[in-house]
Parts: sequence; structure tokens; C-alpha cells
Amino acid sequence: MLDDGVLIFYLMIEMENISLRSAVRVIRAFAARETVLVVAVAAALASCALVPPDAGYAAYVDWHTLALLFCLMAVVSGFRSLGVLDAAGAWLVARARTQRAVAGVLVGLAFFASMAVTNDVALITFVPLALVVLRRAGMEGRMCLVATLMTIAANLGSMFTPVGNPQNLYLFTASGMGVGEFLQLMGPYTAASGAMLALACVLRVRGDEVRGAGGVGRFASSGGFSFDDTADNPAMQVPPARWTAPQGSAPDCMPARSANGASPAFSSIESASLECFTVRSRKRLAMYGVLFACCLAAVLGVLDVRVLLALVLVSVSLSDASLLRRVDWGLLATFAALFVFVGNMGRVPVLHEALSAAVGGNALLAAVGGSQVISNVPAAVLLSGFTNQWQALIVGTNLGGLGTLIASMASLITFKAVMVGRPGIRGRYLLVFTAWNIAFLAALLALAVVLGAV
Repeated sequence: MLDDGVLIFYLMIEMENISLRSAVRVIRAFAARETVLVVAVAAALASCALVPPDAGYAAYVDWHTLALLFCLMAVVSGFRSLGVLDAAGAWLVARARTQRAVAGVLVGLAFFASMAVTNDVALITFVPLALVVLRRAGMEGRMCLVATLMTIAANLGSMFTPVGNPQNLYLFTASGMGVGEFLQLMGPYTAASGAMLALACVLRVRGDEVRGAGGVGRFASSGGFSFDDTADNPAMQVPPARWTAPQGSAPDCMPARSANGASPAFSSIESASLECFTVRSRKRLAMYGVLFACCLAAVLGVLDVRVLLALVLVSVSLSDASLLRRVDWGLLATFAALFVFVGNMGRVPVLHEALSAAVGGNALLAAVGGSQVISNVPAAVLLSGFTNQWQALIVGTNLGGLGTLIASMASLITFKAVMVGRPGIRGRYLLVFTAWNIAFLAALLALAVVLGAV
């Protein structure tokens, strides 16, 4: 009986050890995935030792910005769930006949889409498409270059609009700046960025015709848009565009197949039509379109953000509640933690004065420098607590997204996708990425000097 008791005791200890090890692995995985959030929460908790929690904490958090950010993320997730962006991107790429045109379309997609759907979503959507397209077009040698230019394009294209990235939305709301003033501020940098990206594609990508018939995609026999090369690569899998014929009709909008069941590469996408969406998809597409317009109205101050929040919560919950799980709750929590940290630092006179003096010297360069270390979204929140140079912060945090791999967390999206698809090119990718980012950052900082922003 004693032996049985000892055995049970040891089994219980071993089970506790296994549970502990599992918990440690989960925590480590979470910390690796949400490093910025973990650091922000740690900083917020540490600041609580200087300023014990009280009623003043409630005023720290910018609930208006958090609500807007949540609504935008939920609505954009709705668009992605329909595969609209994927299908539109594939349709455009299908019309490219040369390697230079393929690269130009991919970079252009990231650049312009990011202005409306944020840099993160543009990269999440179009980088997997790009990896497949480049492989099928015989452009594997240009993968590092095109992926890097797409990342730069998403980061720089997103700086043009208040909804292009999280730091823009926060700084635009906090500053009370008008939309016209914002667009005028960022217009020159966006135009210069677009011109440099176009020049890079022209000079660094050859105008050779795409290999073979130029095919990058095909319609599966089931009627859904698919990429053959994505089956075994999670990072390259794209949510399928739901091309479905209206009930009771033949899928006339689908391309004809050859005798062996294969379909022409480019023509299969060119012949696709948005008419293939089901009525349900059209209704949801229209609903998300209306909600997105409401988001823009709230950003402009025309619609009360509380009304917008109610509309989005009710609409999304009734149409597809799973979209709520796709919202980047980690980003929202990061903002909340940073608000607490900045609020506490502002209530410590010595620290506030020191930090204000350090940032006030040149807020633009401080934002660029801070972004290289802690990423541009945290830099925007932190620095905004110690200066009211809003224009300098907006320009600085956007240009600061260039440089190191963590200067913009969106850059990690491309890096992870490329590493899963081609882990052997890690060193080469980082070299190409860093070189091009530094070149773009130097050129845009020179433009800032010319414009008198520095």
C-alpha cells in the first residue's frame, strides 16, 4: 500500500512538472509572438510603482482612437473574408506580361491598397500572392527584391491617409488636424515614395517576358480560385476568393479548360468576373462597404464613434461573428498599456521635463530614431506624451517605419512569409531589406530637410 501511495505521489509530481513545462512553452510562444505587447505591459506595470493606480488612470486611455481602430480592423477583416482583395490582386497581376510589369503591379497593389486597408492588411493579403506569382513566373531570383519593395510600398503608401496605419489614426485624432491638412502634409513624401518605387522596378527588374504563357493561377475544378504552389506552405496560403455561380445557373463566368483539365494561366483570371459572387456575398460586400464609409465618417468627425461602434458590433455579430476573433486585440492592448505608461510618466515632473526636453529638440528625428528600436506605433504613443509637435511626429513615425526590420511591425509579416517559403535566403533577404530601407529613409529624410521639416 505504501508503494502504491509513493507511486501516485510521484505521478502527481510528474504531472505538475509537465503542466508547468507546457505553461512555460505557451508563455514563451506568446512573448515571442507579442513582444511589443509584453514590453508595453511590463512598462505600464513598472510605471504603476511610481504612480499608484487612482481615478486619474481612466483619463489616460484614448477610448476614441481604440474604438475607431477596432471598427476599422473588424470591417477590413470582413472584406478579407470575402476574398475581394485577393481576387482583385490576382486579376490585376494576370494582366502583366513582363517581369517588370509583374513586379510593378505587386508593388503598386501594396502601395495603393495600404492607403485604405492599412499596411498590415495589404501585406497579409498580397505577399502570399506575390510569392506564388514570382515562383510561377520564373522570377524566384527577384523574390527578395520584390518582397522588400512591397514592404516599403505598404509602409510608405499607408502614410498618406489617416486610416493607413495605426499611428496615423492615433496622431490624426490626438492632434485635431483636418483631413486636408494631413493629406497636404504627407502628400510630398507619398509622391516621392511612389516615384522612387516605380524607378526601382524599372531599373532593377528586367522587361523580359514572363516564362511560358505567363501563368500564375488557375481556377480549381470546384470553382474556387486557388494557387497550386500554396498547398504545403501555410505562409503562402491565401483565403480563397469565393467565386460562386448564382444558384440555378451555370458558371459561365468561369474559364474554359483544356482537354487535360488545365486552364490557361493568365486568361483564367482575366475571364473572371465579379458577377460570380453569390447574392449573399454581394450583400455582405455592400454591408462592409457601408460600414467602411461609416468608419471614414467617424474619422472625419461626422459620425459619433459610439454610434459607429454599435453599428459595427451589431452588423458583424449578426453576419459573421468569427470576424471579431480576427481583430488584432494585441494591438489594442498594446495601445492601452502604452497610454497607461505615458500617462504615469506625465505625472512624474522630473521625468516629464527631461523627456520633453529630449524630444522637443527635434521631434521628427526623435520619432525616426525611436521607431528603429521600439517600432513606430509605440514610438508615436510614447513621444506624443512629451511634445505637441504633431506634424513632426506624423512625418517622423512614418519615415521611421523604414530602417530596421522592427521599425514597422508590418515588415515582420513579409519576413515571416518569405522565411517559411524560402528559409535558406534569410541572410540575403535581411541584407536586401536593410539596404533598400536605408536608401529610402535617407532619400526621404533629405526631402524632409528640403521641405524644412528637420
